[in-house]
Amino acid sequence: MLLKSRLLIPILLIFMALTSCGPMVLTTGVNPPPPPWFYPNRLEVVRYVYFPNYRFYYDLSARTYIYLEGNVWVRRKVLPPRYSHLDLRRTKYERIKGYRKDDIRRYHEEHNASRGRSNRNSSGISRGTDRSN
Repeated sequence: MLLKSRLLIPILLIFMALTSCGPMVLTTGVNPPPPPWFYPNRLEVVRYVYFPNYRFYYDLSARTYIYLEGNVWVRRKVLPPRYSHLDLRRTKYERIKGYRKDDIRRYHEEHNASRGRSNRNSSGISRGTDRSN
């Protein structure tokens, strides 16, 4: 019994130390970890991340980028060549908190369409205040 507690306590302490060091993202379902550029600084439930300077989203659950191709929102595993110069680890992004639906077009029209070019608006980019990155 004493031998078990001598082994169990250090293992438990190591486990607690390791789990408290890193960030944690909760998503629904069994998903692979988030991409390397996404580094959350707190525990939160997030499905989408928005890149306001480039006007595209990333769906953490489906692991797809969502962007306008012409006037149609498309989902792709990789970004198109026009974004190949981006270093997403250094690019400003915003966590979309509380929105879990599949239709990002509706969310975008309600929250971000007036911030920059979309399928309805072609004004310039405004600077967001959420410095989540």
